[in-house]
Amino acid sequence: MTTAHTTTHDTTPQYPFTAVVGMDDLRLALLLNAVSPAVGGVLVRGEKGTAKSTAVRALSALMPAVDVIGGCRFACAPAAPDPGCPDGPHGTGAVEERPTRMVELPVGASEDRLVGALDIERALSEGVKAFEPGLLADAHRGILYVDEVNLLHDHLVDLLLDAAAMGASYVEREGVSVRHAARFLLVGTMNPEEGELRPQLLDRFGLTVEVAASREPEQRVEVVRRRLAYDADPAGFAARWAAEEDALRGRITAARELLPAVMLGDAALRQIAATCAAFEVDGMRADIVMARTATALAAWAGRTDVLEEDVRQAALLALPHRRRRNPFDAPGLDEDKLDQTLEEFGADEGTDGDDDPEPDGPDGGPDGGGPDGGGHPPQDGGPEESPLPPEAELPHQQDREAPQPPQAPEKPGQAEQPEPGSAPQGGAAGEKAAVGATEPFKTRRLDVPGLGEGADGRRSRARTAHGRTTGARRPHGALGKLHLSATVQAAAPHQRARGRSGRGLVVRRDDLREAVREGREGNLVLFVVDASGSMAARKRMSAVKGAVLSLLLDAYQRRDKIGLITFRGTGAELALPPTSSVEAGAARLEQLPTGGRTPLSEGLLRAHEVLRVERMRDASRRPLLVVVTDGRATGGPEPVVRAGRAARLLAAEGTASVVVDCEAGPVRLGLAGELARELQGTAITLDELRADSVSALVRTVQGNRKAA
Repeated sequence: MTTAHTTTHDTTPQYPFTAVVGMDDLRLALLLNAVSPAVGGVLVRGEKGTAKSTAVRALSALMPAVDVIGGCRFACAPAAPDPGCPDGPHGTGAVEERPTRMVELPVGASEDRLVGALDIERALSEGVKAFEPGLLADAHRGILYVDEVNLLHDHLVDLLLDAAAMGASYVEREGVSVRHAARFLLVGTMNPEEGELRPQLLDRFGLTVEVAASREPEQRVEVVRRRLAYDADPAGFAARWAAEEDALRGRITAARELLPAVMLGDAALRQIAATCAAFEVDGMRADIVMARTATALAAWAGRTDVLEEDVRQAALLALPHRRRRNPFDAPGLDEDKLDQTLEEFGADEGTDGDDDPEPDGPDGGPDGGGPDGGGHPPQDGGPEESPLPPEAELPHQQDREAPQPPQAPEKPGQAEQPEPGSAPQGGAAGEKAAVGATEPFKTRRLDVPGLGEGADGRRSRARTAHGRTTGARRPHGALGKLHLSATVQAAAPHQRARGRSGRGLVVRRDDLREAVREGREGNLVLFVVDASGSMAARKRMSAVKGAVLSLLLDAYQRRDKIGLITFRGTGAELALPPTSSVEAGAARLEQLPTGGRTPLSEGLLRAHEVLRVERMRDASRRPLLVVVTDGRATGGPEPVVRAGRAARLLAAEGTASVVVDCEAGPVRLGLAGELARELQGTAITLDELRADSVSALVRTVQGNRKAA
């Protein structure tokens, strides 16, 4: 079977799925979705260059073919055609068999490309629904693959969520509507260093797996050997793996046929419910996904009963990404707690009248005697008792359970206690060890003044594709959102000259007007944090870190890019280049030591350089500079004068800025306020930063740009 793609006509054979080296958890998650698409898809998280996309693309060649009604652009099933299909009614059309499609959604795709587009001109003048299907229609009954899904624009994420929830896509344009079925297997890949997913979309993925490159030299050698062989002769390489591909394809088909006969006993259901409750996952989707996954695992192993090992493996695949409470939490699962919960709620299994076999009893079923020992992809060996051997169940679980950042202290004073010792090993003289942050809080919104045109987000005002309508204009290129009244007004004066005789409006291309909309954009929020001795001496760094952590969380929610500069001693350091990953920002902040003099000018000059480079990369994304300091400037010749010059340089380029004043104590020098005036920005105290403080009215950061 060959694989069909809607995004390419390349006839080069795909890299075989069975030739992928290692990554047992990823291959198992994909195969379980091939057995039972109701599992809900897979999210693949991992560093770059780990063959995430290769494995996902190879899956489509293993999926069974589907029957469709000939000529239907929406892949209606002959046995149960969609009654609302735009190409219907179908009658007794010819039945065609075609390979399962894998449709790739580009990160920069337009809304019309995703959901389809209506011919508005024909709709107005002829009253017909001339509809060009989009990628959601192409993916119906197939696979929708999104590479770098965490970089997908918000409005496309919203459309994906709607389609995934309802199993249908709706296109509404000024009273003209089209609906078609859109049920697909959603597979996404992402590099967590580039930012996290919105919780709503994260929860839509049934399973998640972590992948990382192997550290075993022999395995890395085999990866390179196979890849070079494939690149040299793709057709020949695919032919050498054809037998393994056929065997795996046959096993998927057999598991699909067995799936309806698999029994999910009460004991397994209790274990599933108890596990989800023990790990405090939100909602009931996790329970349902675990149940479907455990059932698919049993069918994949050739069994008709669900065992405790199936429930355990289902939990490891379905729960880690559902335990995140904020973007700073690393996904993962405490396996000791999982085993304890399963043991506790499986101990009385035989006392409830359930006829299911004991989870720990001898396994005489087919999962122990197959060529791969049950849950493995077919080229792997395995023991008799488990679909995956303990050492291969989740090869990267250790990465998932890396030590969490220190928890916020119960009382701020606890975090403010000085660490024992003067400095970490290799630290500079006078350097103090890093302290933990106080608990994050909800911050007030800080805006960039004016009207931007950057990427969709939730911070500053901007002209966007979504939002409230503020006017109309002639379309540039393809028509976006039609402004109906402006179009009618443009066409009305010409009706007599165009020979209008009926009720319809004679509309020409030049009459069309699209809506101009105002919404919110995401910005580049660049933090410049004072880590000098003056901050540590007053035991304020814990509170400062808590404030910056809160701003990082706010930036995540508002879809901003972030960067982090720290200054202390004799210079400034770009601790985090601009990125969408707030996790990386939180990690850098957690490790930040303090001590030394206060080279404020160096921090501001480094910010100026970073913003200059970012302006060249993305001129439409407006920056917001957040300086967290008490305003002191020491070290070097004329430190105060140099800091003032650096501030005025940033102000001259129109950089919107806010200074978070960290000065404490009964005597205040007001240096942070002076810095804010030099920057032509706004100064706020740590208390005013809180959204629930008395003075926390939403204010626009006062830059030198005038509102558009």
